[in-house]
Amino acid sequence: MITAAQLRAARALLGIDQRELAQRCSLSLPTIQRMEASDGVVRGNVDSLMKLVEALAADGIELIGEGATSTGGGRGVRLKAPGGSGGSR
Repeated sequence: MITAAQLRAARALLGIDQRELAQRCSLSLPTIQRMEASDGVVRGNVDSLMKLVEALAADGIELIGEGATSTGGGRGVRLKAPGGSGGSR
């Protein structure tokens, strides 16, 4: 599953706008806009979600689920769960 925040972050890492993402995954711009406006997990039909995830993966984006470890190399970011351990600000 992909969250709206992950989708926005993935797009930012690629340096592309919503229109470009829509073209890359063969979805409409309004579909991408709805997905990014979702509250939490992105909702959509399975075919659309698969196109989105596959297009992101083809561009080098690894989606990391809650509690999962990253299997790939490269740079990235990860949002820690609220209350998680970490450095001070």
